[in-house]
Amino acid sequence: MDYKGKRVMVVGMAKSGLASARLLLDVGANVVLYDMKTAEQFPKDTFSEFEGHAELALGADPDNVIKDCDALVLSPGVPMDLSFILQARQIGKPVIGEIELGFHYSMADFVAITGTNGKTTTTALTGEIFKNAGFCTYVLGNIGIPIAGEALKTKKGDVVVAETAALQLDSIDTYRPHACAVLNVTEDHLNRYVTMENYTASKELIFKNQTENDFCVLNYDNAITREMEGKQKSKIIWFSRQVRLDRGVSIDKGCIISVEEDGIHEICRPEQIKIPGAHNLENSLAAIALARCFGIFETVIRDTLMTFPGVEHRIEFVRELDGIRYINDSKGTNPDATEKAAAAMTRPTVLILGGYDKQSSFLALFEGFGPLIKNVVAIGATQEKILNDAKTAGYDSVSTADSFEDAVNKARGLAESGWNVLLSPACASYDMFSDFEQRGRVFKSIVNSF
Repeated sequence: MDYKGKRVMVVGMAKSGLASARLLLDVGANVVLYDMKTAEQFPKDTFSEFEGHAELALGADPDNVIKDCDALVLSPGVPMDLSFILQARQIGKPVIGEIELGFHYSMADFVAITGTNGKTTTTALTGEIFKNAGFCTYVLGNIGIPIAGEALKTKKGDVVVAETAALQLDSIDTYRPHACAVLNVTEDHLNRYVTMENYTASKELIFKNQTENDFCVLNYDNAITREMEGKQKSKIIWFSRQVRLDRGVSIDKGCIISVEEDGIHEICRPEQIKIPGAHNLENSLAAIALARCFGIFETVIRDTLMTFPGVEHRIEFVRELDGIRYINDSKGTNPDATEKAAAAMTRPTVLILGGYDKQSSFLALFEGFGPLIKNVVAIGATQEKILNDAKTAGYDSVSTADSFEDAVNKARGLAESGWNVLLSPACASYDMFSDFEQRGRVFKSIVNSF
């Protein structure tokens, strides 16, 4: 759709919505800014740049707003089943998401990465590999920079490496990455999707528009992603940490290899990868597979793996004080992510756990704890569920805290010299913070004030 001269309603006025509005104005659309919140509920000057350029419909009745609009652009997280959105679609108005809008106006090749866990690290690592290979690379999407905000800057031959969440994929239409990866699928966002089948179906949208000239990287070790074989037209590239593959990226005799049509390409030894943990080895294997889809040389991939330091809020070392190491894993927003962070610990650890309730169970997390997880401090809206699941699993070293700061201080008191204090909540942050980034920054601020 050509949006020039069209009246477009942008739904949701967070970062992605504002980026969509700017892009639409740049291409000559008549923009209506909508959010269920009123202007007074936003920080001052949020909409000053749009005065005289866009219509504000903040806090208005959306059923009235859509009447005169030609299309709707949704921010990530806006449910597709809201009544006014269903009404708009029923009467034939196009409804797309921010990543679809950005893709529509971008000239770049897309590399899209989804999965329950590891998306941010894999996206950042993949972007670094492409940059080091000489591509003009944009690292965008759910990682923090909206695609719509950079789309008009891209040129043919550029590459967009996009972290792509299920909530963003729900509203795509023509979005077609040349290479995509589904890292894993485990229980998450059941407050939104209700069933794992619904959640998995949203993840699978990442390859729905691909052709036989595109690539789809899948995790051979994850049962759900392994079952995705045959659902796409694109070429499948497998990766595995657990078995040696005849085709794809895996480990053989202590060396990471990529087995391709022209033979075996040796990358590096697993221990040469700078970022720690078995889960980060998996993330690295996926990044290697994506890079090889574009023919990036082994030496470039190897050098990047040996120097890439990781990302903020993902097993991020904060400081060591009195022999205690403080680690920020605020990006651990579901039990599977926290299980991987806990497995990466090499010292006795006190774990800060809890937050916004996404209807996940913590039972398997407690049952999977190794001997190094000595104590848990439970916080937030899921505190009672954590206590109950810990009791069911027979794990009795759980304390509770009245506030986030109290939790950090209690964890400090429980830890001994030679131990870790790990923030990896296994929950979203919305009961206490605006997002996981704010939660991680507050954790670091408290720790650095000791």
